[in-house]
Amino acid sequence: MNPENYQLALELLPKEFLNTLYMVFTSTFFALVLGLPLGILLSLTDKGQCRENIPLYKFLETIVNIGRSFPFAILMIAIIPFTRWLVGTSLGTTASIVPLSLAAAPFVARVVESSLKDVDRHTIEASLVMGVNLPQLIFKVLLPESFSSLLSGITLTMINLVGYSAMAGLIGGGGLGKIAIQYGYQRFNPFLMSATVILLIILVQVMQWVGNSLVKKIDKTHGKIK
Repeated sequence: MNPENYQLALELLPKEFLNTLYMVFTSTFFALVLGLPLGILLSLTDKGQCRENIPLYKFLETIVNIGRSFPFAILMIAIIPFTRWLVGTSLGTTASIVPLSLAAAPFVARVVESSLKDVDRHTIEASLVMGVNLPQLIFKVLLPESFSSLLSGITLTMINLVGYSAMAGLIGGGGLGKIAIQYGYQRFNPFLMSATVILLIILVQVMQWVGNSLVKKIDKTHGKIK
């Protein structure tokens, strides 16, 4: 192996790996901030739900479907002016969080909607009979009962964001994608390209393992409580 490649990898990979983690976890947080309330509204206002409102549901569903239909590469370019206005630049690690968050939010909304709709109808009806109000229904019944499903969906969201964060390197984003594009592809360095791919695979596998382990632990604990 070329010593220069080894030295370059030691200089770049640890820093950009941390940048990838920063991008993924921060964008997951903002995707939850945007997607969680949207998903709750979708689950409550659909036909047959406790706060049925079909016009509102159709409006929200249209927004989510439009958001999910955008290819990420196109979305990154389309919102460059908004990203520059929001964070002062369209390049770099922090700037990449803006399109990452917007791309993940509709997916999170659908995950939340699906998870809340899977909550047992008898549990919801019993809670309503007991006189719980809407905030209590959401935070004391729906979210706790669907927590393991939500966690599984959030894990999948984070894994998707790992792939999206690598694509951000195409337009000057940071993270491992930057190394793959600028040093691996553009400078014809197969060693750095391979090292980047291996790190991304390891990161995805670790995230999936941690997510699955937490879901199993929660399901086991929930089963004991029941």
